[in-house]
Amino acid sequence: MKLSIIIPAHNEEHRLPPVLEAYAEFFSGKYKDEVELIVVPNFCSDRTAQVAEALQSRFPAVKVLDDPGQVGKGGAVVLGAQVAKGELIGFVDADGATAPEAFDDLVESIGSAGCVIASRWMKDSIVEPRQPLSRRIASRLFNTMVNMMFGFRVSDTQCGAKLFTQEAMWKILPELGITQWAFDVDMLFHVRRNGFAIVEIPTVWRDAAGSKVRVVKASLEMTVALVRLRLVHSPFKGIVEIYNRLAKALKR
Repeated sequence: MKLSIIIPAHNEEHRLPPVLEAYAEFFSGKYKDEVELIVVPNFCSDRTAQVAEALQSRFPAVKVLDDPGQVGKGGAVVLGAQVAKGELIGFVDADGATAPEAFDDLVESIGSAGCVIASRWMKDSIVEPRQPLSRRIASRLFNTMVNMMFGFRVSDTQCGAKLFTQEAMWKILPELGITQWAFDVDMLFHVRRNGFAIVEIPTVWRDAAGSKVRVVKASLEMTVALVRLRLVHSPFKGIVEIYNRLAKALKR
């Protein structure tokens, strides 16, 4: 099989169906039976899994891996990747901000790299509508922190469209932690640490209505997650282990 696309989805019963249908039509049309779309509903209180399953009779490429656990986007991507069969394995958000054609640009651009990521901040990228100033500032501050802490030279670690070779994905899977906001950074860190090249390309990204992200709260959580991840991959990882033990003890 050529391509596996994982679509993590939390309470997306309204936005998911048109997105999944568009992806199924485009990729099944181009790659025939050499593509699979793995939808991973997680911790849903709505009919996300059911609306995805309803499309399986029309599109054999669609597979649904329903998980009731609160694993978050990162955990859903890991679950999907563990069963993916494609030579290329990627993931995309369920909101439709990345159209099928834009995701296929990743497939066409990966070349000999281990990973290719879509960027909303490169010169030829198209972002519609223009994001509010608060979100743009938060994004640039976070990206600056990432590049400084991890030595990256990428413009957008958080865009929800990424593609990996099967070799790279299976190599990093056992090493990934499930940190909500830092999950993408963690993936890229392990890709690079294992010697795979990372390619970044401009993308077309259209904001989808219905986002549940709150900028201030999310920015604080992203910063905490990033610092924690940096500590995990440093000589001071014992600090995180002590914190985890204390957190478990307080929950008892």
